[in-house]
Amino acid sequence: MELRVGPERQGERLDALLAGPLGSRSRAQRLIAAGQVLVDGRPAPKRYRAREGELVTVDESDRRERPAPEAAPAALRIVHEDEHLLIVDKPAGVVVHPARGHATGTLVQALAGRAAGGDDPERAGIVHRLDRDTSGLLVVARSEEAHRALRDMLQRREIVREYVTLVEGRPPARSGTIDAPLGRDRRERTRMSTDTDDPRSARTHFEILRALPQVTLLRVRLETGRTHQIRAHLLAIGHPVVGDPVYGTAGLLGLDRQFLHAARLAFRHPVTGEQLDVRSELPKDLRAARVRAGG
Repeated sequence: MELRVGPERQGERLDALLAGPLGSRSRAQRLIAAGQVLVDGRPAPKRYRAREGELVTVDESDRRERPAPEAAPAALRIVHEDEHLLIVDKPAGVVVHPARGHATGTLVQALAGRAAGGDDPERAGIVHRLDRDTSGLLVVARSEEAHRALRDMLQRREIVREYVTLVEGRPPARSGTIDAPLGRDRRERTRMSTDTDDPRSARTHFEILRALPQVTLLRVRLETGRTHQIRAHLLAIGHPVVGDPVYGTAGLLGLDRQFLHAARLAFRHPVTGEQLDVRSELPKDLRAARVRAGG
């Protein structure tokens, strides 16, 4: 593919210039990183600002920009799919995108060729995340336009994200809101906490679903989406998530992970306007822990 830069595209970033013709900005970035995009015969970085009259050439012949899809985890389910987005039910133990210590076996890699959108090719289509050992629902974009619309909806708090969690003890009220800024803990940099030098606003709503002898089943709704927000907020009020190896007591009720499940996603489809309301049942290990707790 060849594209001559016109006066109306003067000064535009190379990856943005190619986003339309190639279908997404993330795909353009993958091709640029692979050396398959030339500007007047020479490679250029994604941040290169195009100049009027330059010839941009894209070589798609060997499809190196498309990584081979990895085998999806056995428990991974697609609960909704259309041409614009996917809703995935992620099992515990699966990392959403490549990161230090998790180069392969991620959700993004399992969805290669089906997810798109965003500035980072390694996070193609990702709108929000779940921790590795948190199970449940997340929405994934399939185009640059859908990704942008979903991110805007998330910022406007138009996507309902509800979780089910089991916590130690019993909160003093049937429902409440935890409004406490979070950031990297001053002493333990791998943890998020209210004791931080870099606080960012965070709000979590909760209500009791069932009070058990020593633990309590809660429904939790996120208003913001900070890293480890639910886990850090519940610890802050003295009721850590059962089994949480970082913010609570590892191994409670026989669990090898935290009892936290993204049980519901609800939002209006950004393209069709259809109201989507998807739910996910507790997985087997969490159901077993609940039974052991007396519920």
